[in-house]
Amino acid sequence: MRAVILAGGKGTRLRPYSTLIPKPLVPLGGKYSILEIIIMQLRAAGFTRITLAVNHLSHLIMAYFGDGARLGVELDYSLEEGELSTIGPLTLIDDLPENFLVMNGDILCNLDYRAFFETHVAGGSRISVSAFKRQMKIDFGVLRYDSTGQLEAFEEKPEYDFDVSMGIYCLNRGVVETLARGGKYGFDNLMIDSLASGSRVDIRPFEGYWLDIGRPDDYEYADTNFSEIAARLGIE
Repeated sequence: MRAVILAGGKGTRLRPYSTLIPKPLVPLGGKYSILEIIIMQLRAAGFTRITLAVNHLSHLIMAYFGDGARLGVELDYSLEEGELSTIGPLTLIDDLPENFLVMNGDILCNLDYRAFFETHVAGGSRISVSAFKRQMKIDFGVLRYDSTGQLEAFEEKPEYDFDVSMGIYCLNRGVVETLARGGKYGFDNLMIDSLASGSRVDIRPFEGYWLDIGRPDDYEYADTNFSEIAARLGIE
């Protein structure tokens, strides 16, 4: 099984922690980097070949991980010369297998990656998206009114549930082959274009643990509570 980890972003939302080192190398609990944890999880799930799509401070990532032998995997790198968003970097990888896993390099979760991949293949899926239910609270009183401006309903600080993309996908190679090589193309473009063309996209809900380390508050929480999180992830 083959996986591609997207590790080329500048991590602007995570500054100042990502000012001098790339976001995927930010340490947690003084023990592992985020990307190191992901690679260990993928190895345990049976992914023996992993490609890191890199750009910002790529030399630090490549120097840290090398060929992957230290972590028991075969690592190679795909270097972006510009910002290609989330799907665009895949167009630079010439030897993609028929089906492969793609994920962001700043995610901590206990998804069964093997089962996710095998379900994608067995179902003949073109695109599989792992989804997580998030609850969003509106910190205001919400007014609902008719066309004449008359109040019809009122909710004080309501909470809404949304199914969000976890940043973990399985793709068929044919999806990438239709895209321009080296062009900027994001997951949002893929979803919108798939809807417009009527192409199949399979959403696979996940109810386990998921944390996107995109903001300083998220990182500080993960760093402070790393022992608890590591236990949930099966990391020693």
